Amino acid sequence: MRLGITGHRGLPPETEHLVRLALEDEVSRRTPDLTGISCIADGPDAWFAELVLKAGGRLEVVVPAEKYREGLPEEHHESYDRLLKQAVQVHRTGLVASDSQAHMTGSEVLVGLVDELIAVWDGQPARGYGGTADVVTYAKRTGVPTRVIWPKGATRD
Repeated sequence: MRLGITGHRGLPPETEHLVRLALEDEVSRRTPDLTGISCIADGPDAWFAELVLKAGGRLEVVVPAEKYREGLPEEHHESYDRLLKQAVQVHRTGLVASDSQAHMTGSEVLVGLVDELIAVWDGQPARGYGGTADVVTYAKRTGVPTRVIWPKGATRD
């Protein structure tokens, strides 16, 4: 099973807790033969990657742009580097600037690699091009089954 992740970043602590529990449940139901595919951004991408590895699964990483890491919060760099080193395969878009186009291109690559996509999504429109809603729309358009996770009580802001 090749399972991908997309989701909102910058979630409040209460929502982070709820989402982590939901992701743990999703990952545990799909082991032991699980390959998780993630862009390993801060938030659901990284939480999912950590859970896949903890469960004994394999991790593949999609790097949307050469300067992607630079655009992530500095406090996430250590986790990003650690997860990237644990990846069994790294997929690169060939783009340099870490902008919304690169993020969407990376997500399109990710969707093309998976059997199913998990979306940590509140169901609202994207706040900018390449956001979670755009990735879900792309997955549906390309026929990739998508499971939305938005636990009861979760909020985005």
